Amino acid sequence: MKFVTYFRVSTERQGQSGLGLEGQRAAVSAYVSGRGEIAAEFVEVESGKNNDRPQLAAALAAAKAAGATLLIAKLDRLARNVAFIANLLESGVEVTAADMPEANRFVLHIMAAVAEQEGRAISDRTKAALAAAKARGARLGMANPQIAKHMEQAVSASVATRTGKADTFAANILPLIERLQAGGASLRSIAADLNERGVKTARGGHWHAATVRNVLAR
Repeated sequence: MKFVTYFRVSTERQGQSGLGLEGQRAAVSAYVSGRGEIAAEFVEVESGKNNDRPQLAAALAAAKAAGATLLIAKLDRLARNVAFIANLLESGVEVTAADMPEANRFVLHIMAAVAEQEGRAISDRTKAALAAAKARGARLGMANPQIAKHMEQAVSASVATRTGKADTFAANILPLIERLQAGGASLRSIAADLNERGVKTARGGHWHAATVRNVLAR
């Protein structure tokens, strides 16, 4: 069997240090041993709440092109979002998790629902704690101009990060688009082909001729 592995870490520090990746790679390697080989590896540095996953999109495209299975270490490495998991399972690519290889699609949906509920519970507890602190007279927010300046810089950095991720996504998907274009396919037919393959755009949407043109122009 062929596998395309997908790893996700939540912070830039984890991505640079390998913290969090080592455990995932160990679990995946143990699973693959004796079953097949790894055809490609993709690593995403992103929050689990963010469904915009350019590296995941590239991994799905690579798995579909190679007829491989998308392999992750743990289900919660994907997202705490039932709709996201549902769309992933409907992409046409076989998906399995090293920590539960016997899980079928129904089980994956159930686990995703549980993970989503846990995420909501954490969010609710955080909101309740903030409300209680405010009721006690604690000052919430940032009136300090210096802090506001840092926040503005953080927003600018975030925009730059998103732009960089869009460039990375374009670089990953560009070879496939160029190969289709070399075969005489129009921008519209390339978009249709990508949609049929289950490949999402950098923002997780559907492809159109204009979207393909934008990738070629980056």
